[in-house]
Amino acid sequence: MAAAAGDGSVKPLQCAMKLANGAIELDTGNRPREAYTEYLRSIHYISQVLLEEVEATKEAGETVTSDTSKMLKLAEQCLERAQSTAAKLGKTCLRPAMPVAAPVPSPASRHRRVYSDEGGKLSPFLPPEIFQKLQVVESQSSKKELTPLEEASLQNQKLKAAYEARMARLDPSQAMQKTSLTLSLQRQMMENLVIAKAREDTLQRKMEERRLRLQEAANKRFCSQVALTPEEREQRALYAAILEYEQDHDWPKHWKAKLKRSPGDLSLVTSLVSHLLSVPDHPISQLLKKLQCAVYRALYPIVSKGAAPGCCSLPPDADGLLAPGSRRLRPSQSLYCMPSPLEPSPAPRPPDGPCASPPRPGSPAGPPSPQLLGKDSSFEDLEQFLRPEPQTPGVRKEPMLEQLKGTVQDIHDAIDRLLSLTLLAFEGLNTAASKDRCLACIEEPFFSPLWPLLLAVYRSVHRLREAALSRSMELYRNAPPAAVGVPTRLLPQDPEAAGAGPYPYCAAAQELGLLVLESCPQKKLECIVRALRVICACAEDYYRARETALQPGIAAIGADDLLPILSFVALKSGLPQLVSECAALEEFIHERYLIGEEGYCLTSLQSALSYVELLPRRALGK
Repeated sequence: MAAAAGDGSVKPLQCAMKLANGAIELDTGNRPREAYTEYLRSIHYISQVLLEEVEATKEAGETVTSDTSKMLKLAEQCLERAQSTAAKLGKTCLRPAMPVAAPVPSPASRHRRVYSDEGGKLSPFLPPEIFQKLQVVESQSSKKELTPLEEASLQNQKLKAAYEARMARLDPSQAMQKTSLTLSLQRQMMENLVIAKAREDTLQRKMEERRLRLQEAANKRFCSQVALTPEEREQRALYAAILEYEQDHDWPKHWKAKLKRSPGDLSLVTSLVSHLLSVPDHPISQLLKKLQCAVYRALYPIVSKGAAPGCCSLPPDADGLLAPGSRRLRPSQSLYCMPSPLEPSPAPRPPDGPCASPPRPGSPAGPPSPQLLGKDSSFEDLEQFLRPEPQTPGVRKEPMLEQLKGTVQDIHDAIDRLLSLTLLAFEGLNTAASKDRCLACIEEPFFSPLWPLLLAVYRSVHRLREAALSRSMELYRNAPPAAVGVPTRLLPQDPEAAGAGPYPYCAAAQELGLLVLESCPQKKLECIVRALRVICACAEDYYRARETALQPGIAAIGADDLLPILSFVALKSGLPQLVSECAALEEFIHERYLIGEEGYCLTSLQSALSYVELLPRRALGK
């Protein structure tokens, strides 16, 4: 830990990931006691870094950075794995070895479960009705204004309490005073109700007049010679609700004034959209919650069918820390997309060759090996997951890909609706640069609660490719860079030198590993771009260390060199889910990124992953 922390050029987050990776390697190597110690060291290091950061920023008053939240997630996972390892140590010491019994099917539950947790427990995605209730609770305003009748009711309750207290102090002989107090109470309560009813009628009449006036303004905005579509009618109603909201609140006017004073300030656009979507009672924020619930309801049946017996199951390591082969953690939203490192293959090799080729659709698969049943890993589930379904005559396979395509289109439509309504509400955002920034700010809160479920569906669709990539990562785990075609001139001259890392381009693999910590397509794409920039910087350093006479203006790395280096980095990342991540990113990133640096980086990573998938076959051919 001291060596990792002492390297000033490496970010604390990368040091923490390096420590966690070391602990996971010990864990997957069946060394639970050493792994338990390393997990605790990782948590201790993260705690020290965060304490130093708090002390350093106490006077400056800075907010929590994105790296801080990622380190907290990593600490949470290390703590969960430490608890799991401690439980395993306790079972090893206290419980004698017993034969593993066949799993007993559990009784049907009310909601279908998606992921198997360690110890046979089930950790589901939230059912749609629970998800919707949580969204509604978040969108309810804490400061609810009372109506006149509600205010009168409260006043009458106070009057009645005072009346009962005075009646209790009077003697039974004071009957006249009791009668007088009773009549006075009834008169006051009736007067309060009559006044409140008159106020409420007046308020309702004024509100109706204002509603009609704002509806007329919305009709003028949406005037058309042809009949409006249902979507246009709904947008007109939402625009009228926005106008009504702005009559009761002043902050939209202040933001519009700021936009008018600084029309080109993109930081102002970011602050505005973030504030807009954080106000729970604004119509746009309520529309966001409504659209999220609709997408969630569309995705949940796909995931549930994938988890049902006899259906195409979801990848079992979708909530692991670094790749197939490690134990599962307790359910946590931060774990659905986390990676986990590769474990030595427990599967028996086929007798006709030293390497196993990726599974092909429709190929027969035998029953799982008895050696796998006693292992504390998810590789057994992976084998069951990869086994093709038996085709029953007359029964068609569920069109999961078609369902996914329909949901993807719904997501695009939902984001377009949110963007168009935001531009209607704040006309100062109607520029090209402001639109792009506004779209990026909308995507992050929209995708955050949906990405784990969405990625689970993508991983189910791309399960065979992930399996091939996982097997390549396992077979080439310890392969040198030259095995995938990295030229010697772009490798470190002295791999054992201080600060060189455990393997070449280690910093790029760590940067790529940060992708799974994000839940927004834009931020995931930024992780890929940073990883390729680190590759270029490392290649320049390695080349300059070997070739002192490098001509100025000539890059050390070309397009032909990038693919093998990126393939090596992908192998070392241990993330077979990158296939599904890239497929989702290709679908959801903005079109303008596809023709720029971001699109080039994404395409390069997809090419590298496709190359890595074929590595076992190439090895067999050789």
